[in-house]
Amino acid sequence: MNFLAHIYLSGDNDSIKIGNFIADSVRGKHFENFPLDVQKGIILHRAIDTFTDAHPVFRKSTKKLHARYHHYAGVIVDVFYDHFLAKNWTNYSDENLVEFVQRFYQSMNDNLAILPERVQKMLPYMIQENWLVSYQTIEGIKYILTKMDKRTANESKMRFSTEELTEFYSEFEQEFTAFFEELRAFATEKLQGI
Repeated sequence: MNFLAHIYLSGDNDSIKIGNFIADSVRGKHFENFPLDVQKGIILHRAIDTFTDAHPVFRKSTKKLHARYHHYAGVIVDVFYDHFLAKNWTNYSDENLVEFVQRFYQSMNDNLAILPERVQKMLPYMIQENWLVSYQTIEGIKYILTKMDKRTANESKMRFSTEELTEFYSEFEQEFTAFFEELRAFATEKLQGI
């Protein structure tokens, strides 16, 4: 899952959301250097990633992309699934997406000192370009995938993957919907046990 899903699956605790968001920038046991609820978010993020990568529905989505994008297929599907979460946000939350995202951005700014340096550098761009809300559109997803592509010196070709998103749109959306119900149940249970 990409940023929006990780934040959403963290429940109402801002510190858990922060931990879940920064987890990819925290290596190994370094998570123990953070406040307890941030640690819980990092642990939750890792559990979500493990659950996702092994899930047959997620793998079915990635199979459509393997031939062209190889090991980047999973990264692309993460972004596609965030698109479907953002697009169908009202099915999953009573809170308006823009308000949810603004509260998250504010929380990140309020806790800037504890964020890893990489996240501190990325955050202003994320807020200015409003990445999380932009996921609602295919154009927004293409912009994000193009930025990600540049970080791989364009070798991943992720910027072209919206072609497959458009071609298999209803299949990807059905797969997301089925998968996300299971992921929500898993994340809720995991969060209670951390």
